[in-house]
Amino acid sequence: MYARRVVVRRGSPTVGLLLGLVITLGSVVAYSVYISRQISGLRALQSNLIDRDRKDSLQLLRIQNDLNSLALAMRDMLDNDEPYPLAAWSAQFERIRADLDDAVRREEQVAASDRTPEQREYLTSSMAQFWDAVARTFDLARNGKEQEAKNQIRITLQARQAALSTSVARLLVQNNESEEQATTRVAQIYGGVERQVYWFLGATLVAILVTGLYLIRSNRELFARLESLSVQRSELARQLIATQESTLTYISRELHDEFGQVLTAIGSMLTRAGKEAPEGSRLRADLQEVRVIAQNTLDKVRTLSQALHPVMLEEAGLESTLEWYVATVERQTGIKIRYEKPGTPIGIDGNGAVHIYRVVQEALNNVARHAGTKEAWVRVKCDAREWEFEVEDHGAGFSPEQAKRGMGLVAMRERAELLGGSMEFVRPQAGGTLARLRVPRESHGE
Repeated sequence: MYARRVVVRRGSPTVGLLLGLVITLGSVVAYSVYISRQISGLRALQSNLIDRDRKDSLQLLRIQNDLNSLALAMRDMLDNDEPYPLAAWSAQFERIRADLDDAVRREEQVAASDRTPEQREYLTSSMAQFWDAVARTFDLARNGKEQEAKNQIRITLQARQAALSTSVARLLVQNNESEEQATTRVAQIYGGVERQVYWFLGATLVAILVTGLYLIRSNRELFARLESLSVQRSELARQLIATQESTLTYISRELHDEFGQVLTAIGSMLTRAGKEAPEGSRLRADLQEVRVIAQNTLDKVRTLSQALHPVMLEEAGLESTLEWYVATVERQTGIKIRYEKPGTPIGIDGNGAVHIYRVVQEALNNVARHAGTKEAWVRVKCDAREWEFEVEDHGAGFSPEQAKRGMGLVAMRERAELLGGSMEFVRPQAGGTLARLRVPRESHGE
């Protein structure tokens, strides 16, 4: 029986993250509108009520000061301390009236909106009646009726002045009360906005926390899936490479054993047949030619067998195999290959030696097929931590996109991972390509 593996596919976290983003942005927009309205209300309250009341109070104080000046003038007129007649006070009253009329006009422009029409009418009418009484008083004084004028001041003018002062004082008190109420409303609005800010910050932090936890969870699941896929990919690459090596080994042995033996037997039979043919005959020359062809074919089959799976790796080791392979490529392609190696023996064998050999083999094949150059370098370097195997050419080179798509290059990277090392492709200063394989020494018995 075969165990069936159930793969649970989870949805992308994008929808949840977008929903959280929309909710957060909506909350920010809604709160911004709320704050804007509250600020606009505060500005209107401060501009239309508090500032207006303050300006109105200043004009009322100006009116009250003028009324006090009138009260002092009337008192001086009644005390008879001054040597000149009552009619002489007319100019002073006119100056105070001019300032008072200007103050009343300005006060009407900035008067509080909650003032009733009756209050406005009372102040205006009372002021007009007062000045009518003042005019009658000065008419009596000019006509020589000083005592009647003073009686008019005592009975009428002082009473009307007191009533006007009381009315103005009442308006000042009303403005103060209105300003206190406005201040209370401002404090309430500020308190409400402050509470809303705390609530909004708390809700935002909660939203960020929930979104962050969701994102962390989604990332953990995603990384777990990626790790699982990476492990599966590595295992698949290991199996594919192992299958490939097994297949190449089988084909190599078949070529070496079966075809090699057949071609060897054919060569021997042709040699015997040639000896039996008459000396200098046409048949003997043909048999010799066929024997040479068979020997060349046998050499090619053995070379192909070695290329598919060099038996030298098992018999002579990686270092000797690389020397043989570099010389073989140089002879077959005509490319001058400079092989540089350290004096330290390359103590890598087994599957590690096979993988390194395949990487160098693929790199030199790429040089022969794509570089378009007649010179290359193969270098082996080592230090206390790792081995480096480099294949460099100064030919055409290739782009990073080609390096990612090429199957041979992908196989080289997979073999590097199986070795626990790394594979990189860089462009030297002189151009071309430098393929560098790094293999840690401790992981291979070094």
